[in-house]
Amino acid sequence: MSKYIHVSVAWPYANGDLHVGHLAGAYLPADIFARYHRLKGNNVLMVSGSDTHGTPISLEADKRGVTPQDIFGRYHDRFVKTQQTLGISYDLFTHTDTENHHKIAQDFFLMLKERDYLYVDKQKLLYSEMENRFLPDRYVEGVCYNCGYDSARGDQCDNCGILIDATKLIEPRNRSNPEDKLIVRESQHYFLDLSKTAQGLLNYLESHQSHWRPNVVNFTRNLIKQGVEEGLRGRAYTRDLDWGVRVPLEGWEDKRIYVWFEAVNGYFTASVEWAKNKGEPDAWKKWWYNPDAEIYNFIGKDNIPFHTMIWPAQLIGLDGVYNEGNDTPLNLPYDVPANEFMNIEGKQFSKSRNWAIWVPDILSRYQADALRFYVARSFPESQDTDFSWEGFLTRVNNELVAAWGNLVNRMLGFAYKRFDKHVPTPDELTDEDKEIIAKVEAGFDEIGGLLERVRLKEALDRTLELVRNSNSYLDKREPWKSIKVDEADAARSVYTILRVIDNLKTLLAPFLPFSSQDVHDYLGYDGQLFGDLDIITYEEETRSHDALVYDGSKAIGKWEISKLQPGQALREPKALFTKLDPEIVEAERAYLGQPRIEEEI
Repeated sequence: MSKYIHVSVAWPYANGDLHVGHLAGAYLPADIFARYHRLKGNNVLMVSGSDTHGTPISLEADKRGVTPQDIFGRYHDRFVKTQQTLGISYDLFTHTDTENHHKIAQDFFLMLKERDYLYVDKQKLLYSEMENRFLPDRYVEGVCYNCGYDSARGDQCDNCGILIDATKLIEPRNRSNPEDKLIVRESQHYFLDLSKTAQGLLNYLESHQSHWRPNVVNFTRNLIKQGVEEGLRGRAYTRDLDWGVRVPLEGWEDKRIYVWFEAVNGYFTASVEWAKNKGEPDAWKKWWYNPDAEIYNFIGKDNIPFHTMIWPAQLIGLDGVYNEGNDTPLNLPYDVPANEFMNIEGKQFSKSRNWAIWVPDILSRYQADALRFYVARSFPESQDTDFSWEGFLTRVNNELVAAWGNLVNRMLGFAYKRFDKHVPTPDELTDEDKEIIAKVEAGFDEIGGLLERVRLKEALDRTLELVRNSNSYLDKREPWKSIKVDEADAARSVYTILRVIDNLKTLLAPFLPFSSQDVHDYLGYDGQLFGDLDIITYEEETRSHDALVYDGSKAIGKWEISKLQPGQALREPKALFTKLDPEIVEAERAYLGQPRIEEEI
């Protein structure tokens, strides 16, 4: 029986291009996971979009002397095109400045207020007398009062992960103007009453700890327990801002809903938008009200508390909102498979120092599947990892090209030339032939199980082990030699290895969708393993926006063993991958840290 799988993917701030850390942290893991479940025949809904209201967008707009709309509009369009090129198969990649998102985020606010999960209180905030305003969190930096990190943000410390009270920062400073003397003032705001959800959150964690990653569940449990012991405080739901989702109350016109509350609402609002665009406005309920559905939040480790505390707390408070009187609660995330960080050549990502590998840049020089492969081989699932150009060269040339690509190219080319462009028809297979087929076919259960548990790196490792085993089999059978003296023996081994390649193609398809489709075509099959990934413009009442949309109506791929038939017509193969020149390593390293020139907005 097919399952309902919701893949919720972190919303990138639309203030700059995507970099490889984004891919490693959330977007590529989510796509691999979604593609696997589609092959399994499960009902997948994968959504995300550009976060258009975060203060990083306002900061970038201030720096460039343009509006936040100018900034997010530019980078949202680039996000859409970049992810289409990379094959990130969202059912909907939208953004948070849609009418749909604003309305539902405001509805959530009003529902929580009506249920007494929101309360009004005064909050001490950092105020800039020079700018005559309360400074948004991201405009503030200082020394973390928990771990001593000297560049903690006003909302969160990237070093120890705690949610920050900006007024407690040591030596707080205005990022835009370090000479600005910041003072503490009070402002009235709405707060989410976390104390009312604390026990519900603890129960939620206890019921999910068996399948959550230890770093995620332990970090969250410690935060909640510490909060309960010290008296769990409310979290401000509103902010003194002029950019974002308006607070839908009279007298609160100068306030906005805090971006970290309304952005995570996006997993729900994008689901509703997808259903409306599909012409089935209630279709989202199959994932959000179905108790057997599973919701996965793919994020980086810096976002853990917002997805394991803030978002579930809202859902607990909302209960049956949008359910038209039904008592069934909205589903909470089934799993939050947060990844650690991917560094670059041994150093942390830094936009200000241009210590980054920007995805549009790398895709202009290298194949999408080559990038997907190396990042997947280096996923930071349990600890920080490193993107090195030497590693990229080695992995692509020695594994992707020499092991997998060479296996496909030499044997499909051999079969095409020596067996009259058809899969050979063998007589009785040898025990060795049967053994390698059985070994690869057994991988469907083992590797599928790893993918379902979001152990993606291990799944790829295991698949590559099968590729190496298949090469070893081929080196022993040597059909290029046996065909000269025993064509029947060559036919057995070539048929066997084509069966193996067909199976490996499917096992690798979630990781390498473009080249797997090529192998599918070369083996003589028609149709698409997956579907189309299109850019579509959606019209609302007062605005329009481009969105990335996956259409699986033409997909025929299945997570099942090879059905390759003897005598099946083959198509002439071409090399799957481009071997990399060793000179790229120093060339790419020299590019790091150099000023990045972008056209004016």
